[in-house]
Amino acid sequence: MTATLLATKRVEKPWGRHHLYPGFPDPAPGGEPIGEIWFQSPHPEEPELLVKYLFTSEKLSVQDHPSDAEAKARGLPRGKDECWVVLAAEPDSTIAIGPKAPITADELRASALDGSIEHKLDWKKVKAGDFYYSGAGTIHAIGAGLTVIEVQQNADVTYRLYDYGRPRELHLDDGVAVADLDPWSPPPMPAEVSPGRTILVEGPKFVLERWDGGAREIALPAGTWGWLVPIAGSGVVGGVAWRAGECVMVSGTEALHAEAGSDLLFAYPGTRRI
Repeated sequence: MTATLLATKRVEKPWGRHHLYPGFPDPAPGGEPIGEIWFQSPHPEEPELLVKYLFTSEKLSVQDHPSDAEAKARGLPRGKDECWVVLAAEPDSTIAIGPKAPITADELRASALDGSIEHKLDWKKVKAGDFYYSGAGTIHAIGAGLTVIEVQQNADVTYRLYDYGRPRELHLDDGVAVADLDPWSPPPMPAEVSPGRTILVEGPKFVLERWDGGAREIALPAGTWGWLVPIAGSGVVGGVAWRAGECVMVSGTEALHAEAGSDLLFAYPGTRRI
């Protein structure tokens, strides 16, 4: 088995924060707010998945992402399905996911230009422990006051439809072209398949599981990499020690040992095979 503790990349964002989540150092006084922390493999262009922490103090832009087919038609390697595990939320925090009612492409473009799109989205109140899956084409916006872990296809492609007057580029042609114009339909509810093991996502782009602490075996097919993301606790896998706030890429078969009380995410591309 191969296990690699991934490096972190701190990304400044206008909607980020100066006070992050426990385990992550805050920016220097007077520094720019940090909105994202990426876990990077030694070859960041190769892995099929990307894992991030997001820290928000303002609403993120209204945006969407292309499917695999739409991305490849634009010369990109893959599209972008993504999901969010909410770790912390202020009492009034929300996430917008899909329009409240079906919308036409012309209406989407017009409402993005005049700002009324913000009020046509389905803003859902969220709390710690919530989980959302946003497939390619879903119009969405993550709200303020949130700390989330995002697991996504490894594609740095975002079509920004509306940005609350911030001076950033919009991508209306592509964003409207790939948008799902119907209200969002939630995927199947997470299912506990064995004690301490819950399936959050079963594919087709990736699998995401949530595990309790203890001992278990990871057994991935040859050529498949998995991402171990400890939310809480510490342990060892493949001779590599890890703790909350880190991320380990693993392959092959090996025992995982996590201290009691650990809370872990494990993701890998494709459909469920372990």
